[in-house]
Amino acid sequence: MKREYYKWHSLHLNRTMELLVFGHSGARVIVFPTRVGRFFDYENWGIVGSIRDKIENGYLQLFCVDSIDEESFYCDWCLPKDRILRHLQYEQYILEEVLPFSKQKNSNTYLIAHGCSLGAYHALNIALRHPSLFNKVVSFSGRYNISGNIGSYRNLFDGYQDENIYFNNPCQYLPNLNDPILLEQLRALEIIIIIGKEDVLLENNRSVSKHLSEKGIENQFYIWDGDAHRARYWREMVKYYL
Repeated sequence: MKREYYKWHSLHLNRTMELLVFGHSGARVIVFPTRVGRFFDYENWGIVGSIRDKIENGYLQLFCVDSIDEESFYCDWCLPKDRILRHLQYEQYILEEVLPFSKQKNSNTYLIAHGCSLGAYHALNIALRHPSLFNKVVSFSGRYNISGNIGSYRNLFDGYQDENIYFNNPCQYLPNLNDPILLEQLRALEIIIIIGKEDVLLENNRSVSKHLSEKGIENQFYIWDGDAHRARYWREMVKYYL
C-alpha cells in the first residue's frame, strides 16, 4: 500500500500542518481525526489496515489530516468567539489547501468527508456547509451540537453564542434551512451516520438524522450494539460504510 507523508506551512493557520496519504487512486477521502487527535491516529489504530484491500485496489485514497482542536474548540484560555474563528481558519485550510492538494495528487472527482468522534462532526459539518464540493459523508460516533451540554460533553463555548457558532452547529442551523439551491445540493449528498446504542450521543445523532429527513435530505442512520465509541468498533464500521 502506498503511503506518503507531507507537511507545509499553512497560510490560513500560520503554522505547519502535517498529513498522511494512503493509496494511489480512487475516491478521495478527507479523514478528520478524533477530538484533539493527530493525523497518524487512523493508521495507528488499525483503521487504515481494515480497508487495505480497497486502498491497494485503487478504490479509495485517504488524506488523513491533522487537527487544531486545542487551538479552537478546546482552547480553554481563548475567548469563545476566538475559538470559533480559529475553527473557521481550519475550515479554510481544508478547503483552500488540502482539497487542492488532493486534486493535484488524484484527479478523481468523487470526494468523501469522513471522521470518528469529533472528526465525525468536522466531516458532516464541512460537507453540509459546502455540499457542492462533496459527494459523500461517513460519520462515526459524532457529536453534532457543539454549544450544548450532552452528558459529560460540555458546551464548547461556555454559553456564548454568535452567528459563527450558529452556522457551524448542525443541530441549530439544519431545522432552519430553506434555501432551495442549498437544499438541492444537500439532497445530492450521500450521508451515512453511525452511533452506538449505549453512546450518550445517540439522541443527538438521532436528532440530526431527523432534521435532515425533515428537509428531504436522505441519510442512512445506523445504530450499533454497545457504546461503539472506540477504535475497535470503527475498524469494523469502516469496512461496511466507507
